Amino acid sequence: MSTSFSRRHKRKKLKSEINVVPYIDVMLVLLIIFMVTAPLLNLGVDVDLPESRAKAIDAKNKDPVIVSVDADGGYWLQLQGARNEAIAPEALQAKMRAFSSANPNVPVFVAAPGQANYQRVMDAMVLLQQSGVPRVGLMSQPPANGR
Repeated sequence: MSTSFSRRHKRKKLKSEINVVPYIDVMLVLLIIFMVTAPLLNLGVDVDLPESRAKAIDAKNKDPVIVSVDADGGYWLQLQGARNEAIAPEALQAKMRAFSSANPNVPVFVAAPGQANYQRVMDAMVLLQQSGVPRVGLMSQPPANGR
């Protein structure tokens, strides 16, 4: 009887601890993925707007929709404070048709650098008109000398 008693106490007890090593591995992989993809989320187009002496328009606290035409003639769309994204002409027309029917009073502006192809700017305005946007404005910068 004494031998069976000592055998019971020699058995190893099960540990009730959580093994966190796999969780650390997963977190490190996620950290690397986020570090690689974070710089890709800030893509945009720098547009050198032409200068104008026009007064600023009061947008009545609504973020405008901005359609940009870059120097190569590509279209970019920025919907109410969202990030700027490259878009094909057909997709621009479809998105703006859906957006303008839901938000008819939101201001829509077209931005292009001063050296941009005028035909591409006009094509963007025609696409917006065909998609049902009632009014389109052109963006510009005030003159650098302040006159």
